[in-house]
Amino acid sequence: MKRIKNIFLFAIVCLTLQNCGIYSFTGIALHSDDKTITIKYFPNRAELVNANLSQVFTEGLKDRFVSQTNLEFVNINGDLQFEGEIVGYNTKPLSITQNEQAEYNRLTITIRVKYTSVNNAKFNFDNTFSRYADYDSNKMLTDVEDELVNQIVEELIDDVFSKSVVNW
Repeated sequence: MKRIKNIFLFAIVCLTLQNCGIYSFTGIALHSDDKTITIKYFPNRAELVNANLSQVFTEGLKDRFVSQTNLEFVNINGDLQFEGEIVGYNTKPLSITQNEQAEYNRLTITIRVKYTSVNNAKFNFDNTFSRYADYDSNKMLTDVEDELVNQIVEELIDDVFSKSVVNW
């Protein structure tokens, strides 16, 4: 009987917290007034430009929020707002061998993100995020670029998503 009572109390507390907007079972913490999100296009301002990167990152970020939150996407004036730019896209050699040749190369992508929470300004930020992936130097970047970009963009989206709304 006592066990049932404890389970019942736990369920009530969880549902109360979820309905107040404090916590959801997905781990996402949003202010109860947050209903909409605006994500502006992230232009590529890096010296080396990947033609698809801006579109891939911007659409990926939109998809993440639409699929993992109950926020409605709006073009302007969302309760949560994202804007920024791609500021770095470069490759460099790693692991130099005795023959002074690289065994691996590293592709690095850096983005700047400005996040504004209209309802809870204490969570606002303007940060730079950077991720990389290594590839065999025997391969041309053009041969592995799409796969690496998708991997890196997914990691960057994870970082931005976590920084903005996930409360661990």
